[in-house]
Amino acid sequence: MHTSKPSVVAWFLSTALLLQACGAPDLVETPEPGAQQPQTPLALERGADTSEDILVQLQAIPGLTVRREAPSPIPGTRFFLLSFQQPADHRQPAGEQFPLRLWLLHRSVSAPMALLSTGYGGVGIPFEFELTALLGANQIVLEHRFFGPSRPASNNWKHLDIWQGANDMHRIVQALKPLYPQRWLTSGLSKGGMTSVYHRYFFPDDVDATVAYVAPNSFGVDDPRYIHFLQHVGEASCRARIRDLQVDALRRREQLLPVLQQWAEANGVMFEHLGLDKSLEFAVTELPFSFWQYFGPELCAEIPLPGAPVQTVFNFLNEVVPFASGYGDRAFEFYEAYNYQAATELGSYRLPEAHLRGLLRYPGQNTPTSYVSFPITEAFDEDLMFRVGLWVFLKGSRMMFIYGETDPWSAGAFEVRRRNDSFRFYAPGANHSTAELITLPEADRALAVERLSSWMNVSIPPARLETRRDEAARAPSPLRDRRLRL
Repeated sequence: MHTSKPSVVAWFLSTALLLQACGAPDLVETPEPGAQQPQTPLALERGADTSEDILVQLQAIPGLTVRREAPSPIPGTRFFLLSFQQPADHRQPAGEQFPLRLWLLHRSVSAPMALLSTGYGGVGIPFEFELTALLGANQIVLEHRFFGPSRPASNNWKHLDIWQGANDMHRIVQALKPLYPQRWLTSGLSKGGMTSVYHRYFFPDDVDATVAYVAPNSFGVDDPRYIHFLQHVGEASCRARIRDLQVDALRRREQLLPVLQQWAEANGVMFEHLGLDKSLEFAVTELPFSFWQYFGPELCAEIPLPGAPVQTVFNFLNEVVPFASGYGDRAFEFYEAYNYQAATELGSYRLPEAHLRGLLRYPGQNTPTSYVSFPITEAFDEDLMFRVGLWVFLKGSRMMFIYGETDPWSAGAFEVRRRNDSFRFYAPGANHSTAELITLPEADRALAVERLSSWMNVSIPPARLETRRDEAARAPSPLRDRRLRL
């Protein structure tokens, strides 16, 4: 089995995400709601900006609560855990309210601001995103509504749509821009990148630029473009080995199920929502997509051949399509909000199943609706993503999209026009977890840096690019989480 040994920092970040996906609170203790922390000597010790009392100014913003100031390991910064009061329904601003969590990495009010949407739950630890580091910017990380504790008490799923999420971002921009008057950009990875695009679609003038990483625009809940991609990515011999493993695994389903059962009991993973049989089949059908999304050619030689020991087959499946984070009950519950959105507005991919005909017990069922615990009464909006994509192509300005060459989600890449001062780049050999601005070919990277500098009115020294490349190799961004379905 191919494995890579992460650095201590990368291990810490991935562990933090795993704890939060399982419902754990922030790694730093959070006081009672509404509690305000006095200025600590941490800022002075680390040389952070103290020319103004940023804590006092944050506390003065209506609707914003400073939950805590926590230590920041990043020199010259202060780290605040915040929440912002949002209407459950922005069409009724005086109605039900709920606190939406966000995290601020503060440098200076004279620095630009990078507003990052996670698209999922929050990342309650201090870290520096690629754009934040390159621009020397402040950074806000925003949790998405209906994830973690950022959820209205009524739990009315009809209030989970891209318009409501865009309004969440809009209100935060409007509230914090007077304090941070320099240029703003929005960004995010995967679903977070999609969320930043939707915000610009509804509020095109809120910020100065948007940089979306590995963000697809899917047409329908079973977009066939992804099948076409999977039929051509990589070497034909590697694709054939994946298909052969899928067939072999389903033919030996009755041998694999006891192994899955034993593993689940040993690791305390429950499969009440989907059941073991369906979880196994879904993992097998998802294998090619997940293989290219998170791995690539380096793993082709390690794909078990037909007749390999059952334990070897299970171990490979569990490495490439993790059972706990893909189909276990805790992951099911945490990502239910994403699957609801995929089933009603965002769309998703169609998986290749023709070569598995006769071996499937749940053909065509590995779709977002299978990962939601209640009947979805809203019809899928067939036109919404087309409208968003058309707006990006025709009117989206100062937008940048970065994709991985071998990432299946790039089959749904947004279309742009350079005459709108918008750009799309592909990182060679990169997948969903490794595509970054610093991994672009030299000419594309130079163009991306030049446009980013122009949009944000900030010079990016070449040395800063080299430093960022080294830092990214040591500690991947915690937003890059291979457990996520998207």
